[in-house]
Amino acid sequence: MFSETTKILVVDDMNTMRALVKSQLKAMGFRRFVDADNGENAFKVLEAAKAENAPVELVLSDWNMPVMTGLEFLKKVRTIEAYKNLPFILVTAEGEQSQVMEAIKAGVSNYLVKPFTPAGLQEKILAVWKKHNPGK
Repeated sequence: MFSETTKILVVDDMNTMRALVKSQLKAMGFRRFVDADNGENAFKVLEAAKAENAPVELVLSDWNMPVMTGLEFLKKVRTIEAYKNLPFILVTAEGEQSQVMEAIKAGVSNYLVKPFTPAGLQEKILAVWKKHNPGK
């Protein structure tokens, strides 16, 4: 499983949702967070963390946001070699099969449908860890 010191980027245009997700992550033992209110700002946070030699190790991003959506953010992230294998979970109210397929094609590690429970979030994080760390 991801270490408690894993640096997690939480992206959502709603401050209350970012706080809720971070609260649930804290309850799981995680303690290093950065956040952003849209994909464009999230990309800036990602680049700044890399420049500071303290890279983000897991992204939890909402799908529907102004300025740059979570899917657009994911697509941008996947075009950069340093982020090709960055664990990335899209959080969405959309459970539509065509959208899920689009996210999979874009390289999402997993997705989580709102509303979700802390157990559901933990299950997705564990699945993503296993996907990115086969055989461990």
